[in-house]
Amino acid sequence: MRLAVAGKGGAGKTTLSATLALLAARSGRPVVAVDADANPNLATALGVPPHAASLRPVPPSLVSRRRGGAGLLEPIDEVLDRYSASGPDGIRLLGMGGPAHADEGCLCAAHAVVSAVLEDLGGPERLVLVDMEASPEHLSRGTVRHVDAVLLVAEPYYRSLETVRRMSALVAELPVPSTSVVANKVRSPADRDAVEEYCGRHGLAFAGAVPWSDAVGLADRARVPVADGPGTGDVVAAVHDLAGTLGRLTGHRLLG
Repeated sequence: MRLAVAGKGGAGKTTLSATLALLAARSGRPVVAVDADANPNLATALGVPPHAASLRPVPPSLVSRRRGGAGLLEPIDEVLDRYSASGPDGIRLLGMGGPAHADEGCLCAAHAVVSAVLEDLGGPERLVLVDMEASPEHLSRGTVRHVDAVLLVAEPYYRSLETVRRMSALVAELPVPSTSVVANKVRSPADRDAVEEYCGRHGLAFAGAVPWSDAVGLADRARVPVADGPGTGDVVAAVHDLAGTLGRLTGHRLLG
């Protein structure tokens, strides 16, 4: 299964992506985590040490045009062996790559690489988690057109919900079979109800809620994954429940 995680900046995309990846890997699933943000943070969220968190992106020279999109010139497993970094619990981590200098121009080639990698990363056993950037560019370019599902992360306030609504409209124009919304940083039942009611009014599938926890920020400052942070049990349990709900909504199993 290929799952892309999107939403407004600061909504918690990277934290949820990393936690889902770790839970899946620890349940026995082979996991590939793709940091599709030009300003990458997924390696750190997974607990990769700072000295090893730099990712070597797949070069654009390995991408060729195919009917229906871009593809890789080499088998995907060879590309993974050459360019992925080793994360905890057997997770393989790929990076999109970003600008090395100011005034370099667009990231067209990097988007083409991500699209090609996602097309070739399909398969029923492997879980691919794509941590997207806050910009809707991955959607307007069709970079994630090959994923099986998009999870939109919403905080319980209006601007975040409006971002999710606009993104869902873009996803609907791509051949992505499933789109759903998770409420993150929920402080009260009223927060959850507000997001669920908004989803109902706009025809969006509601996948669940993850509570607010000060322990998440403490884990980040300590460079510890939320899945391993002290006092994060309620958050991890909610993400585990979210994985089960996503499995039912998409028809794809996330956890082993």
